[in-house]
Amino acid sequence: MTKTDTADVMSTISQIKELEDCDCELVRVAVPDAEAAQAISAIKKGVSIPIIADIHFDHRLALMALEAGCDGLRLNPGNISQPEKVKKVAYAAKERSIPIRIGVNAGSLPRSTNPQLTIAEQMVEAALQQIRLL
Repeated sequence: MTKTDTADVMSTISQIKELEDCDCELVRVAVPDAEAAQAISAIKKGVSIPIIADIHFDHRLALMALEAGCDGLRLNPGNISQPEKVKKVAYAAKERSIPIRIGVNAGSLPRSTNPQLTIAEQMVEAALQQIRLL
């Protein structure tokens, strides 16, 4: 995962090139806003490894990242869990043969998980719910 502001294309390319020099095979970039999503196409022109878009809260950012040519998506079920939104992203990714990684973390579990379960069990439940939508 890069540490740069993804919208800062030159800094992001520079950091990814350092990772490429260390034999990194793919890289994840944060996509917290439209500027970051749109920057993906320019970043891809400057690097040779696949770019995975880490989507923050808004399914439309995933759609923009796909349009910009990302090579994969990371979705957090705690941030994007509404079925209709997840399905829009899934269909758009499928049209482009782009994989989706479900990235669950304990800090942002969907409200639909059972609070009586352990955190680990809630994480599994969240991932399974997302898998069913995809």
